[in-house]
Amino acid sequence: MLQPPATASREADGLAMSSRNRYLSAQERAVAPLLYQALQAGAAVLRQGGTGEEAQSRARQVLASEPRFRVQYVEAADPDTLAPHPQAGLPVVLLAAAWLGQTRLIDNLVVE
Repeated sequence: MLQPPATASREADGLAMSSRNRYLSAQERAVAPLLYQALQAGAAVLRQGGTGEEAQSRARQVLASEPRFRVQYVEAADPDTLAPHPQAGLPVVLLAAAWLGQTRLIDNLVVE
């Protein structure tokens, strides 16, 4: 059985701690926390009874508000198997990867 992704250690503004963050310009670093905010918006949808697909859509909408993000994926998955979880029901892990400039940022959020 797969282990769910570990909850990331975070900077004070919510950005997941990563050695990749040093590659962000000052302007990119200022908007980088939007990735975590997008996951939080998706989590709110799930907590209100929405589906995994609705959560993914909401997170993508948040990221679309910043044109410097190039979204690679936003997925809702079963935390035990990491199989897609498009329906309603908890727990779910939201997973995201997006490019900001030349830096690929990744993050996840377990919603219980």
